[in-house]
Amino acid sequence: MHSQKIFAAILIVTALSSFAFLQKDKPVFYVIGDSTVKNGDGTGKGSLWGWGDFIAPYFDTTKIRIENDALGGRSSRTFITEGRWEKVLSKLKKGDYVIMQFGHNDSGPLDDTARARGTMKGIGEESKEVYNPIMKKQEVVYTYGHYMRQYIRDAKAKGAVAIVCSPIPRNDWKEGKVTRSVESYAGWAQQVAKEEGAYFIDLNNLVATKYEALGADAVKPFFPGDHTHTNIDGAKLNAEIVAAQLKEIKSEGLKKYMK
Repeated sequence: MHSQKIFAAILIVTALSSFAFLQKDKPVFYVIGDSTVKNGDGTGKGSLWGWGDFIAPYFDTTKIRIENDALGGRSSRTFITEGRWEKVLSKLKKGDYVIMQFGHNDSGPLDDTARARGTMKGIGEESKEVYNPIMKKQEVVYTYGHYMRQYIRDAKAKGAVAIVCSPIPRNDWKEGKVTRSVESYAGWAQQVAKEEGAYFIDLNNLVATKYEALGADAVKPFFPGDHTHTNIDGAKLNAEIVAAQLKEIKSEGLKKYMK
């Protein structure tokens, strides 16, 4: 009887070790971005959500792990300067995926006392040294394109697959059409992705097209507090569009992890 108990215990330990190994060995699909990607837990004012919290159901999570590291209020610059990207990079390994969406917070001031999160416009290598009143030190601020380039190059250096999304559109309409940011962040995201050989999802245009098909009256409830942040229905709609585009990425084996 004693030997049977020992044998059973060995079997349990072996099974747990195998499970832990499989969990660790699974590829990870990392999500980074701002509040339109992750906006708390949906229990705050207006029950706001980002699309990143609804992407997991499209995956077979027995084969791949989903980790949403996006955070509200962050720009392409501050997600790096606050050390959040470094934390993701420290875990990133060959065969992982990183999907990124920034831009909504990049248009702010470079050195205001409230956020100091803005980036220089464009995709060039211009820079400007400022005093950052939040971090209380001098900082060299670069363009939106510079920071997006860094994410892509860092991910690739780790052997991971980089996927760039243009920012979701705001609920802004003109003559029956949703205003797009083709001449700014959506266009810049596409340019950088193309130059760096990263996958690109034109979320700005895809979501805007869907909104137009639904009509302004149907879309309005998706934005209970302002014209930028979605409720659960809006976030789920955006996640569905992202997932549909991810299934089109055939060359990197991502589809085999999706339902």
